[in-house]
Formats: sequence, C-alpha cells, structure tokens
Amino acid sequence: MTTMAHPTGANRATVDEDESQTALPTALAEEFRTAGIRDFSIDDTDRAAYSSDASLFRIVPAAIVFPHDEEEVARVLSVARRLGVPITSRGAGTSIAGNAIGRGIVLDFSLHMNAVLDLDPDEQSAWVQSGCVHAHLQKQAKPHGLRFGPDPSTHTRCTIGGMIGNNACGPRALGYGRTGDNILALKIMLIDGTVVTLDGSDASTTFPRLHELVAQNLGTIRTNFGTFSRQVSGYGLESLLPENGFDVRRAFAGTEGTWGVIIAAKMRLVKDPSFTSAVVLGYEDMVAAAHDAPLLKDFPVAACEGLDSRMLDRVIDTKGAEAVPPLPEGAGWLVVELTGEDEAELETETQRLISESKSLDSAVLDAKAAAEVWAIRADGAGLVSRTPDGRDAHAGWEDSAVPVDHLGDYLHDLMELLEEHGLWGIPYGHFGDGCLHMRVDFPLEDPNGGQVMRDFMVAATKLVARYGGSVSGEHGDGRARSELLRLMYTPAALDLFSQVKRLFDPQHLLNPGVIVDPDALDESVRLTQLPLRDELPGTLAMAYEGESAGFASAVHRCTGVGKCRADSAAGGGIMCPSYQATRDERHSTRGRARVLQEMVSGDLLEPRWDSPEVHEALDLCLSCKACGTECPTGTDMSTYKAEVLHQTYKGRLRPMKHYSLGFLPQLARLVTPVAPVLNKVSGLPGLTTMAKKMAGIDVRRSIPQFASTTFRKWWTTTAEAAPKSRANAEVVLFADSWSNHFAPRILAAAVAVLEQAGVHVRVVDQTVCCGLPLISTGQLDAAKANLSETITALDATGDVPIIGVEPSCLATLKDDSLKLVADEASNRVADRVQTLAQYLLSIGAELPDLSGVEALVQPHCHQSAIFGNAADKELLARAGANTEFLGGCCGLAGNFGVEDGHYETSVAVAEVALLPALRKRGRAAGAEPRTSSGTGASPNRATESGTDVSPNQATDTGADDRLQVVLADGYSCRTQITDLSNAEGVSLAELLAWGWGLEPRR
Repeated sequence: MTTMAHPTGANRATVDEDESQTALPTALAEEFRTAGIRDFSIDDTDRAAYSSDASLFRIVPAAIVFPHDEEEVARVLSVARRLGVPITSRGAGTSIAGNAIGRGIVLDFSLHMNAVLDLDPDEQSAWVQSGCVHAHLQKQAKPHGLRFGPDPSTHTRCTIGGMIGNNACGPRALGYGRTGDNILALKIMLIDGTVVTLDGSDASTTFPRLHELVAQNLGTIRTNFGTFSRQVSGYGLESLLPENGFDVRRAFAGTEGTWGVIIAAKMRLVKDPSFTSAVVLGYEDMVAAAHDAPLLKDFPVAACEGLDSRMLDRVIDTKGAEAVPPLPEGAGWLVVELTGEDEAELETETQRLISESKSLDSAVLDAKAAAEVWAIRADGAGLVSRTPDGRDAHAGWEDSAVPVDHLGDYLHDLMELLEEHGLWGIPYGHFGDGCLHMRVDFPLEDPNGGQVMRDFMVAATKLVARYGGSVSGEHGDGRARSELLRLMYTPAALDLFSQVKRLFDPQHLLNPGVIVDPDALDESVRLTQLPLRDELPGTLAMAYEGESAGFASAVHRCTGVGKCRADSAAGGGIMCPSYQATRDERHSTRGRARVLQEMVSGDLLEPRWDSPEVHEALDLCLSCKACGTECPTGTDMSTYKAEVLHQTYKGRLRPMKHYSLGFLPQLARLVTPVAPVLNKVSGLPGLTTMAKKMAGIDVRRSIPQFASTTFRKWWTTTAEAAPKSRANAEVVLFADSWSNHFAPRILAAAVAVLEQAGVHVRVVDQTVCCGLPLISTGQLDAAKANLSETITALDATGDVPIIGVEPSCLATLKDDSLKLVADEASNRVADRVQTLAQYLLSIGAELPDLSGVEALVQPHCHQSAIFGNAADKELLARAGANTEFLGGCCGLAGNFGVEDGHYETSVAVAEVALLPALRKRGRAAGAEPRTSSGTGASPNRATESGTDVSPNQATDTGADDRLQVVLADGYSCRTQITDLSNAEGVSLAELLAWGWGLEPRR
C-alpha cells in the first residue's frame, strides 16, 4: 500500500490494501503513478466519502485526485482521454443537485489549488485558483474595504470554481449580480489539454465553430435564454449573442463542468457599502410575503430573503428560544438589507419601505440581531431537512425560480401542488429576485418513493414553466433536474445544448449525465438505490429518538451541506476540528457520515461494525459534540462513534488504551492513598515512558498528578463540617472525577464562590462519576451502569440545581444520559444541570470586580455544544473583565489527544486557534511538548492540599498592569495548554474566587 503523509500525521492511502477491487481504480492508480500525480486515492474510505455531495445522489468514483497545479490537471486529463474515463470537477462538494459526483475521476481542487493568487485593490479584482474558498477571498479583500459580491449560504466553505460551475448567487446577488456577472477573466483547460484564458473580448477566433453555431441559432437563443435574472437552468447561451460580445467567459458560468476544467479566475471585487440597514417585514404567511416582494425593486436593496416561522421553530427546538432574536408579528417574513453611502438617506428609504409594504408588522434590527437572523437563514437547508414528526425532507425541488412579479402566485400554486401530492415542504429563499428554496418529504424509503418524487417533480416543472420560470435559480441542474429541461425548453434549444456540448467535449467525458444526455432524476438516488439494511448485528446501546431505523437512519441525517468543512473557528464555532486540521474530506463530519452510510446502506463496504474503512474514518473524530448542534441537520458523530466502538468490541478484547483511559476515574480512586508515591514514580523518565507505551498513551504527553487530598476528603473532613452562614438558595455541587482527583482546588473555589453568593452547597455522599471516558471509548454497557448509578444518586437530591465545574461531565449528564440511560430520572437530572455561570446569573449574584483582568478564553467543546458560552460571556462582561473567546477545539479532547497515534493531529487542531492566540500573547513559542512530569507548579499554587484558589501560572501582568489570564474550564483544555505552551489555565471558579479574595476553609 502506497501512502502519502499529511503534516498532521493522518496518512492518505493512495492504493487500498485490497487489490481485488474493480480493475478501473487499480488501472488508474498505475497511470497516475506513471504520470507523477502526487496526491490521489482509490481507497474505499475516500471513495465512500466522495460518493455524494450535498445532494440526494450516490455515485461511487473510481478515483479521487487532488491536483497540486495546472500541469497535474493536464496529466490527469491525458489519462482520462486515453482510458475513456469521465472527469468531474469538485470544490467543496456543496452541490445540491448532484453536480459534483461522478463514476470516473473526481478532481478535488480544494486541498492544494486553493490560493488567492493576486489581489489588486486599485483595479478591485482578484485572481484565485478554482479551489479557493469564498470566505478566504472575502478575508483577503476585507482589509481593502472590498468584498466579492455574490455570497451563497455556503460561503464559509464553497469554492469560487464551484460557484462559477453553478453560476451561484446567494442572498446578495440581488445587489451584486450572479457569479457569472462578476467574472473578469477565466483560465480554462479544455478536454484536449489546451489552456485558454478568456477575458471578455471577442473569442470568435478561439472558438470559430461555436461562433458559427451561435450565428445560425440567434432566434432560438434570443427567445429561450436570458429572460430573467435567475434563469440558471441549461447553458447561458445569451452571453454568446453578438449584442453581448460573444462572451465565452460568462457563458462558462453555469456549465457545471461539462465544457472544460476551471483552473483559475479573475473576479470583480466591490466596495463594502458605507451603511447598511436590516429590516424585517412580518406577514400572515409566506405567500403574502412573496406577493409583496416586487415592491423591493424600487429600493436600494442588496438582499431580500423569505423566512418561514417553522424554520425558527426548528432553531428553538434544538438551541432554545434565546437563539432567535425578537421578530415582528407574523408567520412569514421578508428579511431585507438596504445599503447606501448616505446614512440619512438610507434611513429615509428604510422608513419608506416599511410604510409602503403590506406587512402586518415590522422591525429594524441592530447589527447583532441582524447577524443572528442571517445565520439562521444560512442554515436553512439543514433546518428544513426534517419534518416536525421526524421524517426526512429532501432536495430535488429546492431551487426553482420565477420572475419576481409572479412569485406570490407561483408559491400559492406550488403549496397547493404539494398538498395534492400528499407532500410537505417549508418555502424560503431569495424572494427579492424570485428564487425559492424548499425541501420536500419525498418518501424515498418506500417502494414507490421514487415514483412519488418523479410525479411531483414533473408536475412542478410544468408549473414553473407556466410562470416563465426556471427549474434552477442558482444550484444548477445536475442530476436532479437536467432530465426536466425538456419540459422547460423548446426542442431547438435542447438540440443546441447538445451541439455546443459536442464542440467542447466530443468524447462526452466532462461530467456526463448533467444537462446534456442527462441521467434520470431518480436513477442514482441514495435511499432508493440502496435501501436501509437490517443485517447489522447487536442491540443498539444508544437511544436514537425520532429515528425510524435507529443508527441506520441516524447516519442518513447528513444531507451534505458541508458546514463541517468551514473554518468555523474564525467565527467562534468548533465543527469539525479534525477536518480543520487535516483538510481531508474523510475526516469531516460529512465524510464520516458518507462512510457510515455505505456501511448501513451501500455496496462499497460490508455491513460490519468492525469495518476497517469505518474505523479509519472515525479514528480522528475527537468526539467534540459540535456537529450535534452546529450541523444544521444535527448529525451527531460522537454518538455514532461510541456506538460503533461499542458494537465492534462487545465481548472482545479491546485496545489497551480503552482500559487505561476509559477506567482512569476508577483507577484514580484506587491509587489516591498512595498518590504522593505515585507522583514521584511518574517523574522517572524510563519507567514513565514504558508505562505510557503499555497503556497506549503517546510518550510526549504528560502524566497527570494525583492530588494527595481529594476534594471529597477535604469536603467531608473540613468544609462540610464547618459552620454554615445563612443561605438564600441551595445547590448540589457535582464533584466530578477529574476535578476531585486532579484539580480539587477548582471545586473548592466553586464552593467559596457559591457561598459568597449566599448559596448552601451540598455534595452527594457516595462517590459518583459520569462515565464519559467509558462513553468515548465505546464501553457503553459499563458506562450505562456507571451513569445510572450517578443519575440515581443525583435524582435523590431533590429538585435543586446541579452545578459543576468540568464542562464535559456536565454535558454527559445533560446530553449523553438521555441517550444512554434514557429514563425519567435522567430527564429530571438533565433539567437541573447548569454551569456555574448560568446559575450565578440566574440568581442575580453579585460579582467581583474583574476590571483589571485580560482573559483569553478557551471554551470547552462540550460546553459550547450543549450549554453554549453566552452565560460565561455575559458574566465576565458584567464583572468588567476584558475577554477574547476563542473558537475551535483545544485538540486534546479528553482521551483523544493522549492516545498513541493522535498527537500530531491533536497539535494541528490546537494550531487552528489556541496556539496562535497564546503565541500572540507570548505564551507559546511553538508546539514542543513538555517532557517533565507536568507538575510545573507556580509559587502561588498549592499542589499538596489541592485547595488553593489563588491565581496560578496562567496569570501575568502586562505593561498596563492588567492581569493576563488564560481561562479554560475544561481539564483537557488546561492540560493541552500546559503541555504545549508556557502558560497554565485557570477555571472560572478560580478567577471569581480570586476576584473576591476568597480562600477555601481549612
């Protein structure tokens, strides 16, 4: 097996170990080696990951190539021509119509050919490679006061090449035009390897046959194409008309990779508007909102989106009411962004829009509320992917468009058509220019599900054509709608498509099955082609609420929108840390979901829990829980990984690291009496190294120091017996295993802070543990027994709040218990669990003055996912601290970064946000690990009693005498900070106790 090493240590197998695969992948691998292609794969894991995009369709490729440069693209095309193998270009794979999958070679440009090559602020232009992510271009343009105009909802991960392929638009196309309208020049490789640069000048000498063909069909082109702004279906041949300068450059936009391969593009940039205004207009329903959309043509509108109240209901169900800002009365809204250079004039136009609209109610949003609404809209495709009763809603008819004057009537008739066919869908989208998005609950798992979808799609196409519309307004036709073009265009127009395609691609190798000679719309649908299997053995350990087939249907939650590929850390998010570190599709949430889908539904992988491909895909999953909440579809990979590990090793010998790390809390209880001796022994280099290797722990990791006095011992002998002051409230403090045995000072600090707030603190009598290490290693029977005991103990404490200091343990009580224990007691306990910040705010506690504190905050992934960080931000702001909250995972993630084989990836994850932030403050010169035992105690830190709440080595004073603090509540986060930098983390409880000048009772 040949492998290519990634800098993170995650190797890509370019040839699968199983040489009995079909002949084509093996033949391609030999050709690629001979041609000197540096990065390619025929590995089944990768082929499974690339078998779908964001669409309904599944087509397993023969090979995936990750070209480094133009020369490698030419070599790949040469191989394809010689072997007659199809070529599909792919950016981020966010194509919803099945545009970015194919049976032959998939070219993924996002890994290596992703740069901004040149940005000219004076010309307001940028040359970019085809795999350049939209958000990266925006980031480069922003310091110059510039931006790229069109911005699809997938802008955080979609590529410019993909946008050109689909002629993508997004909300602000209303103000800035489609992608094709913003191309200044295009560098294209034709199927024969010829490279052509198109700059908008007359290309008749370069393409004389195309020029002649256009001249012969002027009437057909003028009457069929360019009839309104969102007519994206088919080829945009109107750009080739004489009056448009025979502009092949713009005609390439929307060809979906069927004319040539985009190497690079020069894109127009525009100035950011000086002022913006966000208005929400409320209506009785979405049809009423659509009827009012034509009004916007008379205003300086950059974007106008339709938003259905049922989308907001989904957000509230998953993230709570606080995730949705207050909106005006109504069940349907138009969210409108107006722009201008004169603030007073913009205010006048804003008020005029409100007064002239037919809305029931209206509101002008501040910047924060506007950002929250736009974020909800950006997640629309995921939010509407399930019906209220848990059925899947699918793409297919998700991108129709009509002239905006007809939008209200069209939407009314479309909703009636849905009802006639017994189907459900939530409409939303770019109402300002007549583009409508919708997911429909086609019953694809039923025997006649494909026919139900076909019948509706045909009827809907006839409807949209009757209104002079298009089956696609920005997503392209792909495999979802190309077959329907015959119902939209005249035979002459369809014949012209075929003739143009033959000129560019005589062998029909470029993305076949799309636009010309299309695949049937129901030919390769994943769920009809490969129905759910029931061969997977064993009783599921986790509860999969709302899933018709449990685990098997849960893994199909992923619709492929690809938010897991975004640089979410830049915006304060977490998902997906392993992808952000490796940039490897198989190590994204979506890639893993595709592999799991193959295991339960496909024919590429065997339906086995111990499938090597499945374990390879799951290996670098950090179980951070972010995908469960940040993914719009709620694809919960940490739960799926735990289930796979549980089923794989049930009744079998496990890897040693499962035992050594999974049962660490139980081990800690046993060794507490000899903690001082064990701590000294752990400092002996040779013995420590041998012990780490035996335990499956990376030798570069520090060994945690056991507290000689645990929190529970201190509590029972000192704190609990002390006289109590009068309390106004009562809580149960959850003494988690990590804090109890390794950082008891934090629990003691929490006691001090709560008592300062007038709260009586209780701790359950028996030793309890949430069992998280057992869950993350897939030892779910033991975890359930452990967690059940803990739930019983906590449930017996009444109904007072349960507070903790370790976010991962609190998240286990709040989330995992509902899946693993899944009884009434676990629900009662989950309802009582709060973070320290949430509780202190809820009782209106007086806070210490932290106005002299500068805090760099590394939130724990599990807290971000399950509780959110809003309470911590608000509490620290009220206390006067100046904070910077980091996005991204620290990279240690419990046992993940400690395990042998994960160190490089763990450090790479830390390099996404944490380590650069520490370096900026002079706290981390690099990622070299500490090789000592990890005690590193500062003069202020009491390591023996474990109860000192003074600030530790994470604090420092800067030039302005402000206290510099690295704030990290998670034990694993603090460990990563200590291992990889010269800083140490403090917890929120410690910081608050220090702010009050508190010491625990001794």
